[in-house]
Amino acid sequence: MRLSLLPVAALAGTVGLAAGTVPAYADAGRPHIVVKDGKTQPAFSFKDAIREKVFVETTVDSDRDGKRDRVSVYITRPKETGGGLKVASILEGSPYYAGLQDPPYHPADVTDHPRLAPWTPPPGPPGATSYSRVYYDNYFVSRGYAVLAADTLGTGDSDGCPTAVGPNEAQGMKSVVEWLTGKATAFDAQGNRIRAGWSTGNVAMAGKSYDGTLPLATAATRVSGLKTVVSISGVSNWYDEYRANGGVVAPDGWEGEDLDLHAKAVLTRRDPAVCAPVMHDLEKKMDRVTGDYNRTWDERNFAKSAPRFKASVFMTSGLADWNVKPIQMSLLWEGLKKAGVDRKLWIHQAAHDEPLDVRQSVWLESLNLWFAHELYNVRNDVMRRPKVDLERTPGQWETHKDWPETSARPVPLGLSAKGLGERGRGTQQLVDDPSRKAEELAATPDAADPNRLIYLTPKLTRAARLSGTARIRLRASVDGRSPYLSALLVDYGSDERVSGFAPTSDRWCYGDSIPGDEGCRTVRRYTTAVTPFKIVTRGWTDVRNRESIWRSTPVKAGKDYTFSWPMQPYDHVFKPGHRIGLMVLATDHAYTLRYPAGTKVKVDLHGSTLTLPLTEE
Repeated sequence: MRLSLLPVAALAGTVGLAAGTVPAYADAGRPHIVVKDGKTQPAFSFKDAIREKVFVETTVDSDRDGKRDRVSVYITRPKETGGGLKVASILEGSPYYAGLQDPPYHPADVTDHPRLAPWTPPPGPPGATSYSRVYYDNYFVSRGYAVLAADTLGTGDSDGCPTAVGPNEAQGMKSVVEWLTGKATAFDAQGNRIRAGWSTGNVAMAGKSYDGTLPLATAATRVSGLKTVVSISGVSNWYDEYRANGGVVAPDGWEGEDLDLHAKAVLTRRDPAVCAPVMHDLEKKMDRVTGDYNRTWDERNFAKSAPRFKASVFMTSGLADWNVKPIQMSLLWEGLKKAGVDRKLWIHQAAHDEPLDVRQSVWLESLNLWFAHELYNVRNDVMRRPKVDLERTPGQWETHKDWPETSARPVPLGLSAKGLGERGRGTQQLVDDPSRKAEELAATPDAADPNRLIYLTPKLTRAARLSGTARIRLRASVDGRSPYLSALLVDYGSDERVSGFAPTSDRWCYGDSIPGDEGCRTVRRYTTAVTPFKIVTRGWTDVRNRESIWRSTPVKAGKDYTFSWPMQPYDHVFKPGHRIGLMVLATDHAYTLRYPAGTKVKVDLHGSTLTLPLTEE
């Protein structure tokens, strides 16, 4: 038997296919995957594709009704798969296809203890389910893939209850992958058993935000058939999304959002009241009062599970993304590196944005190479290319062997009355005012302000690149209600900086269109503004968790302790003539809980340092 007589899909998982190879039977008119330049090429009609909905039976009963939960899956696949063609699959699991509910936020202002917000189950789904938000189908179906959109448990037409990517949701997506490999059962709306006879058994999971988190949770189950995941702004550790070193911390200024709120917001299934006990249980176990790490958080720590991954990972992160903060990218990248998992990373200058909008066709071409290699074993050069693509300024990309920059070295800087550099002596004090925002407090670095401390380097004589995680060490006493210490790294110097990533009046088309599912998007472009400073990165800690994030230990008012915590990992170039600034606060208004004003923080300068991972540019 000659390999050249087999369809590409039959080779998947067994033999690599050289870039540019096409099956020998192409001249006979048989359907086949076309490969050129290491990528699969358009060869199938998106308009004529088979579109169907199935319900995959899982192994869990998260709504506790005595029956196994089923996951609703909408499939788009080339019509030729109805006649014997086997194709690989791209799966996007999401809780968003049926819209969102609007549960009340937790209070951000603390009067006694943060109380759980009152909540009652919503009356029902907020609107019709739509799968048109997926863009992989518009591009990849014609190139020889099936694209699946799955309602996560407790959302849309699926059974079960949402749990913010708890173990039940991971098992739900695992079952979908297993159905594609012939190891799970699915039914149509009439209850007839449906088999995925068209599937090669090779699966990718892809998506952004929550949809980029589910692939990580599923990869941690070690499910066979999941060959690769694409995680765009995915959460690798939920604790660091809603907590920081023991402190309750909001994502991107969404004060009062928490793990349970995310689950309640996506509860769009029929009869949502059946999930009320699950929601109340999640409220209790996430422990918003102490902020301590516990089993609920640990089972949502996918970065820790990286050694279990059998799937490769292509991940992206935005340096302006303070929703899914930079630590999510850093934790996962380090975990994958230590585990020896095949991986690639894009870091861009936008926020919680799609790389499709940031880099347009370059993103799709890169995905095509990646999927062709991982799902069809095409012998292209994608794994030999540099692991990291980093956007230094809008549209200006660099490639690197790794991240953080391997040449970056820790540079300790002391705190003194003269600034940041030499270690000083004596003490300095701030008084917490939680009503004041960090941007206001940072705006006048050379003026005295009772509500913060600022330490500045002299003007830099050469550029310095921060690449990695800055750490702050404070010898300090805390006297008052607030248990927070916050540190912000600031770039002082007038410069034109990215101010946003906004839609324009232009549109571009990246793929095929049908009515109701258009392969076109609004063009987004960076906006810039000249500003006197930029808050580069920040970090927070709860002083009661100075010994461990697993438990709180009270502090004695006025007693000196050594507090040490990391800032969010980052990559930034401080230009010549600029000054590096460290601002120390108690409350960070947009992120931490806000206790009554008046907490006093007294810093011992001699026992305090800032350590920056720097490399000269």
